[in-house]
Amino acid sequence: MKKLLILSGKGGTGKTTISAALIRLSQAKAIADCDVDAPNLHLVVPKDSKPQRYAFMGGDKAVVDATKCSGCGACENHCRFNAIHVQDGKAIVNEYTCEGCGVCTYVCQNEAVHLEEDHAGERELYTGEQVFSTAQLKMGRGNSGKLVTEVKLAMLKAAPECELAITDGSPGIGCPVISSVSGMDLVLVVAEPSGSGISDLKRLCKTAETFQTQLAVCVNKYDVSIEATQEIEDFCRDTGLPCVGKIPYDPKAIAAVNAGGSVIDTDGPAAEAIRNMYKELKKLLY
Repeated sequence: MKKLLILSGKGGTGKTTISAALIRLSQAKAIADCDVDAPNLHLVVPKDSKPQRYAFMGGDKAVVDATKCSGCGACENHCRFNAIHVQDGKAIVNEYTCEGCGVCTYVCQNEAVHLEEDHAGERELYTGEQVFSTAQLKMGRGNSGKLVTEVKLAMLKAAPECELAITDGSPGIGCPVISSVSGMDLVLVVAEPSGSGISDLKRLCKTAETFQTQLAVCVNKYDVSIEATQEIEDFCRDTGLPCVGKIPYDPKAIAAVNAGGSVIDTDGPAAEAIRNMYKELKKLLY
């Protein structure tokens, strides 16, 4: 099985739209959405079964036993994260700011505060003819890299024998991206022809190269700025990275996505460019 990962240096480049189009073109039987902070691949990928759901347990959070709490305020006074407050004579924990450091449990003389493992998100696995693994991390939670690893492993364990697995990754260069890159055969970086897009492309390529993973670049909506596209092509040439495609801005693509479909369903120039790019990707993968 060859494993293809699609990344972008910043959000809004069209990464998920291109991922969905490549999934449709390749008829991939193993799919994962590793953008666990804001997953959206499920909106455009058809599913033929109900998901198996699994709780994702993250770091510890403070929990107050109201029957033991005297409202003395020691926990509030010592919490450096401002995550616990006394209201109406009882301590209340803000789950979004609590870091689970445990100071509150140490200073509470009534032993009213203890730490519990936090239900930090949920992972879903769709099985059948096509395996689709995804997850949603709760707001303000950490350990996104750990959850990404679980999503990838679930896909690989459940996937049938197939030629290609496609993963839609997170934007940026953070922990979930690093976890996504590990073990991939090819990483396709979707670049945006803008100043910030070029800067983030360079940062992402530098990060991915650390794993000695094969990289390729494509430019989405390249005709929005021919100058910036030329700068991206120059960067690829200077660094030896293959630029496998330039996808034009196409109103038909936007209409297809808004209707819950795929760019490949259209007969516009963007669909044709993605088809040609897929041919180049196959040359790099096989």
